[in-house]
Amino acid sequence: MNDLSRQATRLEAIGGRYDPWLLGAALALACLGVVMVGSASIAIGENLGVGPFHYLVRHVLFVGVGAVLAVVAMRTELKTVEKYNQLLLLGCFVLLLMPWLPGLGVSVNGARRWINFGISRFQVVEAVKVIYIVWLASYLVRFRDEVNATWAAMLKPLGVAVLLVGMLLAQPDFGSATLLLAITAGMLVLGGVNLPRMSLPIVIGLPALAAIAIIEPYRMRRITSFLDPWADQLGSGYQLSNALMAVGRGEWFGVGLGASVQKLNYLPEAHTDFIFSVIAEELGFLGVCLVIGLYALLVGRALYLGAQCVEMRRHFAGYIAFGVALWIGMQSFVSIGVNLGMLPTKGLTLPLVSSGGSSVMMTCVAIGLLLRVSYELDRAERQRAVRQETAPAAGASTVAAPAPAAAPASRPVRKPQPAAPARAPQPVAAATNVHGAAVGLRGRGTSRVEPTFGGFS
Repeated sequence: MNDLSRQATRLEAIGGRYDPWLLGAALALACLGVVMVGSASIAIGENLGVGPFHYLVRHVLFVGVGAVLAVVAMRTELKTVEKYNQLLLLGCFVLLLMPWLPGLGVSVNGARRWINFGISRFQVVEAVKVIYIVWLASYLVRFRDEVNATWAAMLKPLGVAVLLVGMLLAQPDFGSATLLLAITAGMLVLGGVNLPRMSLPIVIGLPALAAIAIIEPYRMRRITSFLDPWADQLGSGYQLSNALMAVGRGEWFGVGLGASVQKLNYLPEAHTDFIFSVIAEELGFLGVCLVIGLYALLVGRALYLGAQCVEMRRHFAGYIAFGVALWIGMQSFVSIGVNLGMLPTKGLTLPLVSSGGSSVMMTCVAIGLLLRVSYELDRAERQRAVRQETAPAAGASTVAAPAPAAAPASRPVRKPQPAAPARAPQPVAAATNVHGAAVGLRGRGTSRVEPTFGGFS
């Protein structure tokens, strides 16, 4: 037992390490974001009379707060987070109701998506994305078999997602609503849902989303301007046409850092939604490839970690990694697609790069969760390696233990024994192995070790 306790203590003392590729990609994107927000927001700050570095200072502060939150997430055991799965789901609904509370909610351009903390506003849907991913990961762990086998278990998370989407559409926030549905579908598929059964909600949901997009006139204008932004260049196509001009000016190597023309009050939201166009103009095609490569590394590494966790039966950690990867991957794809004219204009920021306190802080929390997943996965792999190293030694001691028990046969006897050949072979005294289990030797020509389980040999 002492050997077992010492081994358990040694296993508990083993730590893990954070994935360097994941950490490096996140840090590179965050540093690039600081540089590009500073470059893209100078003209905007001067035009608004708040100073050329106003948005840069705010962005750096939000990145700092996000880094602190990421460290907290990195140092929190995932099993502790999993305990509060039901409270997390309740928190999603409470957060989406808060913008409607008088005195707390804030309306901007007709949308109620923010709550006012006095020194800053917070967009609640950014926190909902993180919390919802963690809840859905815990649900898939608790009902992993049922999700694949029954309609009810599959439809429950879809129903929760539909309720959250309804609350988001009331704000309104069509982009985040669509993203939340896509994350739900992706996590269900990666969680092992029956694909033929999953096809029915998708067939029903896609036409419903299309109808919602067409009903609202301003959404319909975005779709038509996306198809031909030059038809109304100074009207509905103004944002996209200026974004495309910025991308075109960048060519291969860009016009140089800080030398963008489109950011000089021509390109709306140059430091938030359309920051990728400024990157394309100032850093060129090579800068575009760098940004896309960093996101591919970040998302690919997160998916790899998720697959490794599932293989080691650490499903909760694996599903969190899948959810964060889907979120960052799809949001960055939409943001880049909008800037390149591949998708209709949507108000989704470029994760870790665009200015925006809520998005930056909550994305940092998500990165912290990913790093925690990588830490616990590496720790589990090291502990398994130690167990495998100690297993042969334990087996060797189990076989060698009976040897001393045979020694009394060679010791001097006090009395002469009757004719030994006439007696049946007798069992030798039992020995114990390193785990404390009884081990006996039976004479059948050659001695062999036979373990006993619960008193039955």
